[in-house]
Amino acid sequence: MKLTEKENAPIRGFQALELARTPRWGKTLALWCAGIFGLLFLLLFLPWTQNINSYGTVTTLRPEERPQTINSTIAGRIEKWHVREGQLVEKGDTIVSLTEVKEKYMDPALLNRLREQLSAKEKALEATDQKAADMGRQLEALRQGLQVSLNKARNKVQQTRLKVQSDSADVIAMRNEVQIAAARLERQETLYRQGLKSLTEVESAQLKQQETQAKLVSTQNKLGTSRNELINSRLELSSLQAEYADKIAKAEAEQNATRSYAFSTASDIAKAQSELSSTAVRSSFYQITAPQRGYVVKTLKAGIGEIIKEAEALATIVPAQPHLAAELYVNPLDLPLLSIGQSVRLQFEGWPTLVFSGWPTVSTGTFAGKVAVIDNLDTQGKYRILVTPDPEKEAWPVALRVGSGVYGWALLGNVPVWYEIWRQLNGFPADFPRNGPQTDPYKEKLKPKKDEEAKDDEK
Repeated sequence: MKLTEKENAPIRGFQALELARTPRWGKTLALWCAGIFGLLFLLLFLPWTQNINSYGTVTTLRPEERPQTINSTIAGRIEKWHVREGQLVEKGDTIVSLTEVKEKYMDPALLNRLREQLSAKEKALEATDQKAADMGRQLEALRQGLQVSLNKARNKVQQTRLKVQSDSADVIAMRNEVQIAAARLERQETLYRQGLKSLTEVESAQLKQQETQAKLVSTQNKLGTSRNELINSRLELSSLQAEYADKIAKAEAEQNATRSYAFSTASDIAKAQSELSSTAVRSSFYQITAPQRGYVVKTLKAGIGEIIKEAEALATIVPAQPHLAAELYVNPLDLPLLSIGQSVRLQFEGWPTLVFSGWPTVSTGTFAGKVAVIDNLDTQGKYRILVTPDPEKEAWPVALRVGSGVYGWALLGNVPVWYEIWRQLNGFPADFPRNGPQTDPYKEKLKPKKDEEAKDDEK
């Protein structure tokens, strides 16, 4: 009950009563405490977005857009640097020029000399091919000559055979004449003894018989000569085949040797072409160029005249406009809660933020992203995920660089604040995010069992 000014006036004169009176600021403090505790109690029933937080770095989604080192393909000596650190270079721009350090490639006219050697070998191959073609025509001529000579020899054998047959017939005919002459002589002698023939006729028959005998001997000799000629023609035919076979074999051996030399020359030409191409390609490595558009962030070799080895790094280049992604690492316990396309809020180092992880709509200074990649293999006990910008929401900062630190929250389902506090105090994992209406998992698990029990009862 509040006292009026008149009723309160007598009390002011008494110090003890004034000290026993309830101060006004105490009531105000009690009201503020009640209001604050009431507000905190109401906050316990507000929705809270569960999340999985993780720390990582900014990287790129495509491997070719990540920082890379520029290496020297060949060993050489640094002649001139064409860039400075931090300079923007286009694809194909010269980074550094090298000079040769190997004695084999120090000849300034090496390419021309290699071309001359290659041209000489090609001409030698043409001459060898021409010689092989000439040998082929020679072989063809020998084979044709063999056929002509064989035909002549066979004709001669045939003629000699016919001559032998003719002489054999003459011998038979002469033998018949000798028999006839002998029989005639015998009759003449018989008639002479009977006085019916004269001595002159007998002598004439004897002479005739001797002439036929001589002709028989001559015909036999002629037959023997013909037979010898037949043998000789047959031997000549055999020797002719052997002679031409030897000539053809020698010509084929020479032709094969020529072809072998041609193949060897072709092999030398291939080696010379390979050496020429390798030397030409090697000469293009004297100018080390930028593989893509980007910034030269660091040179790993300094000075002029420094000797470098093969495949040695010279500089580091970062692509100018990479497709950025946040590389985060999550615990295996949280991995089943993530999926491709899941929303993520990101906080980048260097950008001021006010973060309420459970109320992403209230937070300021954070950026939206979506899970693009989830690794299937752990890295030192954690799994890597890649988060890319969400095209439907705010864009990431333009000044963001690869390698910057990033803190991310993968957004899950909504629960009351009191439930999230209770879960954190008990160390329980976050709930699995659900799509569609919530269902009671325990009822779903018990329902099939009841149906099975009912079926068992019916049986």
